[in-house]
Amino acid sequence: MEMPTILHIKEIYYPILAAFGFPANLVTIVILSRGNCGLSKCISVYMVTMATADLLVIIFNVIVYYFFSYHFPHSFLSYTAVCKFILCMNPATLDMSVWFTVSFTFDRFVSVCCQTFKTKYCTVRTAAAVITTISVLICLENIPFWFAYEPDRIINSVHWGCRNRLDFFSSPAGAAYSWLKSVLVAWLPFALILLFNCLTVRCILVASRARRGLRGQSSENQSDREMENRRKSIILLFTVSGSFILLWLTAIVSFLTTRLTNAMHYQGDSAAPAYIATETGVMLMYLSSCTNTCIYAATQTKFREELKQMIKSPWTIILIFVKKMKKKIPKAPFLN
Repeated sequence: MEMPTILHIKEIYYPILAAFGFPANLVTIVILSRGNCGLSKCISVYMVTMATADLLVIIFNVIVYYFFSYHFPHSFLSYTAVCKFILCMNPATLDMSVWFTVSFTFDRFVSVCCQTFKTKYCTVRTAAAVITTISVLICLENIPFWFAYEPDRIINSVHWGCRNRLDFFSSPAGAAYSWLKSVLVAWLPFALILLFNCLTVRCILVASRARRGLRGQSSENQSDREMENRRKSIILLFTVSGSFILLWLTAIVSFLTTRLTNAMHYQGDSAAPAYIATETGVMLMYLSSCTNTCIYAATQTKFREELKQMIKSPWTIILIFVKKMKKKIPKAPFLN
């Protein structure tokens, strides 16, 4: 029987995504951690955290779950304890990717629209506290996933594989948790990102009109450094938020229509439209874990320069090493 087209696409798509996403996010973390991109320390903290969350998504959700678990079904990853850990980490890393984007959007909203609150909130200390709090809450929120699965089979007293516990997902507590998860992953983050972006746009338009009025007609053509810096910050915000919304949209619609269990473990026909829609949404959702590096390179000049330098640096190190070795090697007597 011929394999459905969507399964062929998945076999090709996820290795390519892992091959690009892992080094891209790793390079992004290194570049932003250096602090040479002309960004404030507060923005850099959020961007490093977002890249770290995306890297974890690539590691656990793509490399471990979709590649190793699929191609090596009888490895140690199939032990029930390891399998349950992976199934707990998958939604946790996605939650972090979502909510770190929300926190970044809110920080930019405060920076642009709340000048009096900006000095207190837009600091490295606050950013670290926000990120730590979100991470702890997400870990606690995903603990029920550990009890949502049971061993698929027991061989020689060893638990293998994972399967859904029907008593968990069919219970009132499981149904309530399913709805809570859909709210926290789908409805609330998207609503907050759209709200903060709309308020930021409104604030920018009002401030731009007022600033043009204060500058007057005589200086209208002069460069406005503050407005230029604000424009670059807004471009970065809107490209990150817009890319996130567009790539997650299909997954969110599918998630809300198929509910939690079907979205994660669809048991239907692989050629069914519902399955194809779900898997397409998941592939686009994981693609969002690789796009921020491209966005930073396209919108941030200094990030692009740092990226070029990092790409060239291995060759530069080799050339410097070769030159040093040449100086250390003594010349032959007949060459003197």
